Order: sequence, then C-alpha cells, then structure tokens
Amino acid sequence: MAPPSDPAAPAEAGAPRGHYPYQAAVDAYGNGGFRFAGMSHRGSLLCLPTGMDAWRIAGVDELRLEAFAPVLDIADRIEVLFIGMGDRFLPLASGIREAFRDRGVIVEPTSTRNAVSTYNVLFAEQRPVAAALIAVERTR
Repeated sequence: MAPPSDPAAPAEAGAPRGHYPYQAAVDAYGNGGFRFAGMSHRGSLLCLPTGMDAWRIAGVDELRLEAFAPVLDIADRIEVLFIGMGDRFLPLASGIREAFRDRGVIVEPTSTRNAVSTYNVLFAEQRPVAAALIAVERTR
C-alpha cells in the first residue's frame, strides 16, 4: 500500500484514499503530519478501530459535528475519543459533546501532543480508544 499521505497514489481496490486498514500507535508527530506503521502521513489524522484515516481538518476553527461523522459511525466500538486540537485549545462545541455522550463515548479535547501520548498508552493496553488529531508543525 502506498503511504496514506500520497494523494497521487492509486487507492487499493475498495480502499478510500488516505486510509490504512488497521488501527496503529502514532510513532511521531510534527512537521504537519504523523508517522505510524512505518509510514508518513501529511495532514490531520483519525485513529479509529477501523483504521487510520486522513482527516480534512486543518485547525480548531473547523471542528464541527459533521467533521466527526466517521467517528460517530463507529461510536459503539470506542469508549474514549481524544481530540488533539493542535497547539490551540478552544472549548468544544456542546453539540459535539452531546452527540458523543448520547452514544456513551467520553470526549477528551486536549493538545495534539497530549492526545497522541494518551491515545498510545490506551491503545497499547488494547482499550477501545480513538483519536482525532489536528496536525502541528513543531513538536515540543
């Protein structure tokens, strides 16, 4: 499979662009992207039980309920969603919180740095966890 960040690469039969079919730990982040499963991805990222997906969100100002549709579709498979808000932290819209609460999912908005760290710990423990991560330019 071509790295999920390569928009020119043909998608495998039946696989959407920017999709890696397995959930994975995030090995590194920064420089506008992420590394996982030996691959590099440029842009924001959804880490879900159904796989790792490109997320067309560039900043916290774009966080609307519809941006979380892929996560809500599999909400019955997760207990906690970490939302990595990049370097800026803004309160999450109540409609987003309510949508996940109605499905029994705990939502934890935080910096991308903290979201990656905590997601990796819970993923390693084989917990039903997901992360929605906004890409950042620099690591700290």
